[in-house]
Amino acid sequence: MAFSPLTERRLAQFKANKRGYISLWVFLILFFLTLFAEFLANDKPLLIKFNNHYYFPIFKEYPETTFGGEFETEANYRDSFVRGLIDKKGWMIWPLIPYSYNTVNYELPVPAPAPPSEENWLGTDDQGRDVLARLIYGFRISVLFGLTLTLFSSLLGVTAGAVQGYFGGLTDLLFQRFMEIWSGMPVLYLLIILASLVQPNFWWLLSLMLLFSWMALVPIVRAEFLRARNLDYVRAARALGLSTPRIIYRHVLPNAMVATLTFMPFILNSSITTLTSLDFLGFGLPLGSPSLGEMLNQGKNNLQAPWLGMTTFVVLAVMLTLLIFIGEAVRDAFDPRKTNL
Repeated sequence: MAFSPLTERRLAQFKANKRGYISLWVFLILFFLTLFAEFLANDKPLLIKFNNHYYFPIFKEYPETTFGGEFETEANYRDSFVRGLIDKKGWMIWPLIPYSYNTVNYELPVPAPAPPSEENWLGTDDQGRDVLARLIYGFRISVLFGLTLTLFSSLLGVTAGAVQGYFGGLTDLLFQRFMEIWSGMPVLYLLIILASLVQPNFWWLLSLMLLFSWMALVPIVRAEFLRARNLDYVRAARALGLSTPRIIYRHVLPNAMVATLTFMPFILNSSITTLTSLDFLGFGLPLGSPSLGEMLNQGKNNLQAPWLGMTTFVVLAVMLTLLIFIGEAVRDAFDPRKTNL
């Protein structure tokens, strides 16, 4: 695939920032692995061979009677009775971590929260759930939430900034006054109040946070459109009779997207931090969800179990640091003072 000379210079400048380039690969590898969390950490086997038949419990639920048991409900593969039935006529292949994010280890040798051991590599939380499994699932849901919120807030912010900057005048004035009022509201407190009125879930929290996060890109896009709307090529497009949406989309927006792309990693960082804060305060994802904020709260409530707070803090610190380094590399790549060298 051929790139323009400017794009090639930007890619070269991005790669020249070794810290950001390596951070991008590390983040992508971690995110890719967590996308397949069910294959890394699960309380169901990846594959079962029983009585010369193959079964895939991750993709399909099998009743206990399938393996010679007595109940029609889904088999509990961690139960010693079920495992004994399967071992008599076959075998099982387990994931690397034989626990899901909500699996309770009832065979702990000490009261929960249990310290790290061969069975639970990073210990358990105060409910006996494996910390490493919850970290893997929590990392995935945090990044997916942040990416989704960043995408939708960017679309709204770019659209609002484009309308303000291109039309200017009264449209810009009214929009600016609205944004001054809207941005003056205490966002975190409003999110807490709204989240306490209903049972929060992924999409409900996303909608609530989208009410305020879209404003981050508006000033940047607005300034680019205000600068470009009176340039010669835009006037020529108007004189040729091109429609306003076409002028905005084809001629002005590409220039505004340069500044937008440099801010997107930082918006992603802010989205993940806000979700973690809400989960920490108890107003985030539903109870029992794999949440980094909820794990931080457990670390605060169980100071005698330092592995809870320390492991979650390390995961969050690494994740956010990688995103900051990526954002700095993207900013350098789009810096005209460097790409013109």
